[in-house]
Amino acid sequence: MKTLFELKQDLITIGQQLQKVEGDLSQKAVDPKASMEDIKALQQSKKDLQMRFDVIKEQHDTMEAEQQAKLAAQATTNSAGIANENDPKQKVIKAKAELIKNVMANKPVSGEVYQALGDDNTGGGKFLPKTVSNDIITEPSVKNQLRELSTFTQITNLEIPKISFTLDDDDFIADKETAKELKAKGDTVTFGRNKFKVFSGLSETVLLGTNANIVSTVENALQSGVAAKEKKVAFSESPKTGEEHMSFYSGDVGIKEVTGADLFEAITNAIDDLHEDYRDNATIVMRKTDFTKIIKELANGNTTLYGAQPEQVLGKPVVFIDAAKKPIVGDFSYSHYNYDIATTQYERDKDVKTGIEQFVVTAWFDHKIKLASAFRIAKVEETP
Repeated sequence: MKTLFELKQDLITIGQQLQKVEGDLSQKAVDPKASMEDIKALQQSKKDLQMRFDVIKEQHDTMEAEQQAKLAAQATTNSAGIANENDPKQKVIKAKAELIKNVMANKPVSGEVYQALGDDNTGGGKFLPKTVSNDIITEPSVKNQLRELSTFTQITNLEIPKISFTLDDDDFIADKETAKELKAKGDTVTFGRNKFKVFSGLSETVLLGTNANIVSTVENALQSGVAAKEKKVAFSESPKTGEEHMSFYSGDVGIKEVTGADLFEAITNAIDDLHEDYRDNATIVMRKTDFTKIIKELANGNTTLYGAQPEQVLGKPVVFIDAAKKPIVGDFSYSHYNYDIATTQYERDKDVKTGIEQFVVTAWFDHKIKLASAFRIAKVEETP
C-alpha cells in the first residue's frame, strides 16, 4: 500500500500530465489543420487522466484524514498528560525509551526492560533485544523497494538450496545456463555475516522529551539507515571489498548483459532472453528517468502513451529505484537478504563537532543473488 507522500507525488505527476494534455487540446481545437481524430484522441487521454487523478485524490484524501485523526488523538493524549501505561504498546515504548536513555548515559539496562521487550537479559545486557531488532529491520521508513520483491529472513547461519525442488533425474533443469551455474558454483547458498553500523543522532532536547518521541526518533533513523544500506549494496557499481557478491552489477555475480539499439529494445530483449521459468515471474527494476525517456521516444508526439501504465509499455511489472543505473530484469525471489539479529549490538558515541549524541546499532546481514541466470541486465549498444 502506498504512503501519503507517494500518493501526493502521484497526484503531482498525473496533474502535470493532465495540464499538458489540456493545453494540447486547446491548441488543437483552434487549429484548422488539426484532424478530428487527433482532437478525439486528446479528449480520450484527458478523460483517462482525469479518472486516474480522481481515484488517487480520493485515496489521498482518505489517508490524509486518517492521519490527521491519529495526530489529533495523540495531541489529546499528550495534553492530558501521560498515556495509559497499562496499554501493552505504551509499556513497550517506555521500555525502549529506557533502553535508549540508559545506553546514552552509560548505565546498565535492567532485566525488567528486557522482559517488557520480550527478551531475556542474556549476554549481560550486551545484545539488542530481539523486539527492537525486528522493529528496526522489518519496518523501514525510508523505502527499499526490493523489500516487495526480494526474499527476507532473519536466521543465524542460514544455508539453503538455490532451487527449491529436485528430481531424481539430474537433467530436469531445462535452462542450460542454470545447469551450468549450479555445476560451477554449487547448488546451495550459505549466508555470511557482514557488519555495518547505523547511527541515530540525538540532541539533548530529544533525550529530555517524551518516551514516544525518543523511540520514534531513534527507530526512524535506524530503520532508514538499514533500508539505505540494503539498496546500496544491491546496486553498487563499485562494491566494497567483501561485498562484491551482494551487487547485481558485480562481475563476481556474473549476471548476463543483454543489449539493444535503445533502452526499450534492450529491456524487451532481456525479457525474451530469460528462460521461461524466470520470465513468467520477472519484474523490471529501473530508474524513473529512464522510463520517462523511453516514453518520450515511443510517444513521438502522441500524448496518449503518457497515461499508460509501465507494465503496459514494457510487458512486465516495473519497480522504480533510482540506484538502478542499468535496468535489471528477472525473478527477484532469487535476491535474498538474511539478517543475524541474535548478535545485533548497541552502543553510544558523540560527535565532538556538533555535540550530538549518537545511538549506534551494529548489525550483521548478507545479500545473496542465489541464481545469476534468473536475471538479465539491459544495456544500450555502444555506437562505434
